Amino acid sequence: MPRVRKGSARRKAKKRLFREARGNRGGRGKLLRTVKETVVRSRAYAYRDRRTKKRVFRRLWITRLNAACRQRGVRYSEFIHQLQSAGIELDRKTLSEIAISDPQVFDEIVAAAASAA
Repeated sequence: MPRVRKGSARRKAKKRLFREARGNRGGRGKLLRTVKETVVRSRAYAYRDRRTKKRVFRRLWITRLNAACRQRGVRYSEFIHQLQSAGIELDRKTLSEIAISDPQVFDEIVAAAASAA
């Protein structure tokens, strides 16, 4: 049986790796061994950071809400508790967007939550 060489399949695999490593400096974008290492690490970081991104955004929304609440004389934790007892089911993302884009509506939400609690 004749020996089979990888040929076009190897070229295709290398092209895929080099395409994924585009934009890296030096050997990280030009040398096969370092490109493989770079691609493996970049996939690991991408997997990890897809989860981290959710945490980071939630922290940002909470920080914004805390600042908006404090301007109105309410602590963030009290505000969230008042919302729950008032039965207002808005998530933190929506609340922070309202606080930034439409402060009058946010004032009404704070007042409604405070009156119900």
